[in-house]
Amino acid sequence: MSRVGLVVLGAGGRMGRRIIALAQEGAGTAVAAAIEAAGSPLIGRDAGDLAGIGPIGVTVTGDYLRAATAGTVALDFTAAEAAVEHARIAARTRTAIVIGTTGFSREQREEIERLAEQTPILLAANMSVGVNVLLGLVRDAVRRLGPTFDVEIVEVHHNKKKDAPSGTALALASAAAEAAGVDPAEALTLARQGLAGERRPGEIGVMALRGGDNVGEHTVMMLGTGERLELVHRASSRDCLAAGAVRAGAWLAGKAPGLYSMEDVLGLRVA
Repeated sequence: MSRVGLVVLGAGGRMGRRIIALAQEGAGTAVAAAIEAAGSPLIGRDAGDLAGIGPIGVTVTGDYLRAATAGTVALDFTAAEAAVEHARIAARTRTAIVIGTTGFSREQREEIERLAEQTPILLAANMSVGVNVLLGLVRDAVRRLGPTFDVEIVEVHHNKKKDAPSGTALALASAAAEAAGVDPAEALTLARQGLAGERRPGEIGVMALRGGDNVGEHTVMMLGTGERLELVHRASSRDCLAAGAVRAGAWLAGKAPGLYSMEDVLGLRVA
């Protein structure tokens, strides 16, 4: 059985390095190319050395277009603007791409959705198996508890994270809103201060905390009268994200054009 060749975009980042290590160790995957931004001092390094697993014979380059060859699947953990450009290249070359980058504007996400008409694109705010199961649990809990329970979400990440709230927190809020039958855009409250007034019916609050080296922690609270239900996911290592990304890449290989999610990979999508 041939191994799926993975093109790691953002190879020098924390996630990129762990993806390289896990992809190379996996039975069904291998690193086909490792890409960094043009001008990066990491260009020319062996990707395996970069990931701390020893040489693997793959040199880091700055040319994704050349690396996007038939049968490969790209894994993107870069920045929103770069990820959109990578999606354009994937569409142009008709090669698959998994995007784990977050912080997209509405216009950028809509462009990615259009590009998915030309090539398979998997877009996920969080690649971990646990978080994607959590999304389903949140939908089920909110649906069963009903409108008398208020939903609040608190997320904690390391002090280097650039976007806030996290893409995962926003995905959890959207899942709760979907289950409650409300518009996520109207229900979402990202901050409260001063005389904010009483909580609006159907409101979903999201608070982002930043500090230290926290990989990621998400708590969904459903608060009723005299009781509170909490669903919590804590990531202790980026390996849960990297492993999910590698799994998604292997799954996406050979798929028809379209927009996919981790729920598709895990068989969790509800018809």
